[in-house]
Amino acid sequence: SGIPNRAFYLLATALGGNAWERAGQIWFDVLTGGELTATADFAEFARLTVAAAGDRFGERGEREAVLKAWSEVGVPTAE
Repeated sequence: SGIPNRAFYLLATALGGNAWERAGQIWFDVLTGGELTATADFAEFARLTVAAAGDRFGERGEREAVLKAWSEVGVPTAE
């Protein structure tokens, strides 16, 4: 699915460094955290990534970067 991939790319680019250090950990937390269902849509996945960024990194720049990445690809995050 190209939309989440684009959001990941935008996030990883915004955060800089190695993609697996921050952006990858956020995506991994969502994919393995148990809240993502088989029927989740892009908006639900986006919401979970925002929450995962907050859980892992607190209210630092990572969470805001996740919100911005989803906004840039046109997926609402309910914030």
